[in-house]
Amino acid sequence: MFRRLLVILLVCTACGAAPAESPAAAPKITLGFSAWPGWFPWQVAQEQGLFEKNGVSVELKYFDSYTDSLNALATGTIDANSQTLNDTLASVAGGAKQSIVLVNDNSTGNDQIIAAPEIKTLADLRGKTVAAEQGTVDHYLLLLALKKAGLTEADVKFTPMLTDAAAAAFVAGQVDAVGAFAPFTSTALERQGSTAVATSADFPGAIPDHLVVTRDLLAKDEKAVQGLVDTWFDTIEWIQANRPAAVDIMAKRGGVTPAEYETYDKGTTIFTLDQNRAAFTGELEGQAKLISEFLVSTGLVDAAPPLEGLFEPKFVEAVQP
Repeated sequence: MFRRLLVILLVCTACGAAPAESPAAAPKITLGFSAWPGWFPWQVAQEQGLFEKNGVSVELKYFDSYTDSLNALATGTIDANSQTLNDTLASVAGGAKQSIVLVNDNSTGNDQIIAAPEIKTLADLRGKTVAAEQGTVDHYLLLLALKKAGLTEADVKFTPMLTDAAAAAFVAGQVDAVGAFAPFTSTALERQGSTAVATSADFPGAIPDHLVVTRDLLAKDEKAVQGLVDTWFDTIEWIQANRPAAVDIMAKRGGVTPAEYETYDKGTTIFTLDQNRAAFTGELEGQAKLISEFLVSTGLVDAAPPLEGLFEPKFVEAVQP
């Protein structure tokens, strides 16, 4: 939903040679994802056998903590992960070698700063206690929102907490506001009278979400990466043709009802193949430069991350419509 950071080590276990008459089994790729509507389609892909259809062997690993998924990719514990541009840049700034090969979506409202009833505007956050997952995308959204209101983080009492814990603390009245992403926004809004004083819809294009892979995986198995990208578009097509069944799968993974899941629809804009291709022609690099400047100016990273090799468009270019 930074949605956090570190360096790569990949352990391969060699299997016994396959019989001469049989092709060797495809190496298994570990793909991470966590609680975000734009990433739940991976659950659909697994349950509908779409990875296998595209010739890629995938261990799909769900992370209750988004930060843990970021660290797993940065340390090479997994091969690929679903994460934001912000967090990928933070990881790369910290030394991780990663490449973005797909745009899943843009957050268009499902990241929110939710405040207690007495807080009506961003300016009202001055002096208030605000919780968010430090160094991740909703911390970034908070900083953007504060800047819009002429404030800085020093003007609030920032309390770093994991997103699920932050939402629960807000409902319990332990903090005055919270930065959260769906489905945890639903939890936060259970506090009577609470409202969103800022959302990602207020900052168009600021929070794109991606499939990110280690450079190690790119170097040794481009076919598997292509299989992941092809699977994504097959999955989106399957969801469009089987919406009720797909929503049931994704809602179950998110721990919400299908009706609740449908409320997230407008807040997450899934990118089409054409939108993916267009984004890789310069839009993403431009946004990365803006985010990098912001990360440095706010002290979230020490220096702007190198962008060379960060964006790899050839996989979306190779997808057959």
